[in-house]
Amino acid sequence: MMSGINGNRTDQILSSHSSPLDLNNMSTLYSLSHNSTRRKKIVMGIMHVDRPHYGVQFHPESIASNHGRKIFENFKKMTVDYWSRSSRLHERKVSNVQSLSRIHLKYKPSIGDASARCLLDTCKDLNAKQLKLQWKKFEGLANQVGGSRNIFCKLFGDQKANDTFWLDSSSTDQGRARFSFMGGKGGPLWKQLTFRLLDESNLKAKSGGYLTIQDRHGSMQTMFLENGFLDFLDKEIESFSYDKEDYKLLPFDFCGGYVGFLGYNLKVECGAASNVHKSVAPDACFFFVDNLVVIDHTNDDVYILSVRNIHHSVETESNGSLNAELWLNETEEMLLGLISTSTQTFNEKKMQPMPTFCEESFVIDKTRKQYVNDIEKCLKFIRDGESYELCLTTQMRRRFANVDALGLYLKLRENNPAPYAAWLNFANENLSICSSSPERFLRLNGNGTLEAKPIKGTISRGASLEEDERLKLQLQYSEKDQAENLMIVDLLRNDLGRVCEPGTVEVPSLMEVQSYATVHTMVSTIQGKKRSDLSPIDCVRAAFPGGSMTGAPKLRSIELLDSLENCSRGIYSGSIGFFSYNQKFDLNIVIRTIVIHENEASVGAGGAIVTLSNAEDEYEEMMLKARAPTKAVLEYQSELGC
Repeated sequence: MMSGINGNRTDQILSSHSSPLDLNNMSTLYSLSHNSTRRKKIVMGIMHVDRPHYGVQFHPESIASNHGRKIFENFKKMTVDYWSRSSRLHERKVSNVQSLSRIHLKYKPSIGDASARCLLDTCKDLNAKQLKLQWKKFEGLANQVGGSRNIFCKLFGDQKANDTFWLDSSSTDQGRARFSFMGGKGGPLWKQLTFRLLDESNLKAKSGGYLTIQDRHGSMQTMFLENGFLDFLDKEIESFSYDKEDYKLLPFDFCGGYVGFLGYNLKVECGAASNVHKSVAPDACFFFVDNLVVIDHTNDDVYILSVRNIHHSVETESNGSLNAELWLNETEEMLLGLISTSTQTFNEKKMQPMPTFCEESFVIDKTRKQYVNDIEKCLKFIRDGESYELCLTTQMRRRFANVDALGLYLKLRENNPAPYAAWLNFANENLSICSSSPERFLRLNGNGTLEAKPIKGTISRGASLEEDERLKLQLQYSEKDQAENLMIVDLLRNDLGRVCEPGTVEVPSLMEVQSYATVHTMVSTIQGKKRSDLSPIDCVRAAFPGGSMTGAPKLRSIELLDSLENCSRGIYSGSIGFFSYNQKFDLNIVIRTIVIHENEASVGAGGAIVTLSNAEDEYEEMMLKARAPTKAVLEYQSELGC
């Protein structure tokens, strides 16, 4: 099995921290291959002396193992040779195993199913929709009107920015992000989807729940989705038809469609066994966006886009065209009107304090002692072989009543700009999300390439240039942080491998240290070519929740974490982003995020526990990650006199 592998000093393999085989207790029926370290010999390979039984005690499939492909090729050859020599088997029929590697999709109901009838009876517009895109481009306009902050606040910042979104590439350093997308309520096709999973005590369905659809006039309808939200969203996206010529000259992926968030508890629709804790906030909220503004940060170009449905009658098509042109013309007029007032930014009177109650600081769900004890439990799970890595989290909360949430987001993006930042407001849910996420969960672009960019490994910035560089190098060469990152890279290679063409999954960037306003982080990039027979939602199902928020192996780690964490993560650890009507999507990981719901601000934070973790150090890392969002809340409320 090791044929052709010379064992040079430059060769490396990934060996996990599982309990090793004991050389002294091995049967003489086995031939052993071992690796000598300064401490002891570790069994690396095993072979039965008579039978075709082989094993290795390392991870040849890992991105960190040099000769994984060669080992698997050798094993394949050994298998073929064995059966070709065997006189005991005259004929061996091998079934087509291609289907075994395919993702197992959820059952899709027929028209006769009650859930499908409910869908069709109460939401007629779920039938095929022929979408038409109209757009205009204004070269270099963003710089002339004060940038994306000014554009959003002037166009969508009135009335507390209710029912608005802003996918905000507030940090474009090192080419991390290029476009920002923003918009609000009002287009003819606009609607809001709000989904809540059933309580686990309700045994009628494992992952079903109730979906409420609100149109632009405020009318609502609620339906039960037996097969869950992702199944519904899959059908919605698949129902769109469109002309690729409409957007072929646009340099970005989002041309209209769904913008919102997937909460962490939707893991039950992606393979997790259950949710121990129910989220207080909705489990998913999305707008269907038919009018939007896009800023290209590389050249300050501004685009305005409007989508209409031409599937129905000529009269409807004409009205749709007029509605689109009217919005485009009105928005153009407002944008050009900003040129003369570009030195004026967001009206400060919107940030004036209102009567409110402010506590002195955040209250953490678990005390330092409780959190450290949970880390020790994680380490025991790892020593017992239950997991390789566990991403333990907690949350901290603070009263946040009658305060302008948009002003808080502006403070957060100023203090901690990030490439995958976002603002979302769902007024009827009393819910605002202020995210300064530096992490991409998953993206599908127009070429069919899937990309994940997990972050594992974080350290604070230094007070001086010398200290900053020292800390950066400390992170780069940290064995513990490399282990964290590597295990999640291998997990995501597996996740993408379930939905990508065989042989296309690769890692163009491994453990690169990137610097942000308050921290250095270790980032890897995993890419693969999506299989043509799978939908965008199939890709999300295969990888959600992001492995950087769970640990590895994912499903068992999720179960263990649910047993330790005393409340639902809610929106934290989920994803924010878009699903474009033309089958593209881009989603972040919800970290470094403030969730404001029912007059309370909450911030989630945590870290990956591996065998090299120190409990006290892990607690300090969790607090470091929470520092930027909690500081923004405290500073903002202090400025308002709270």
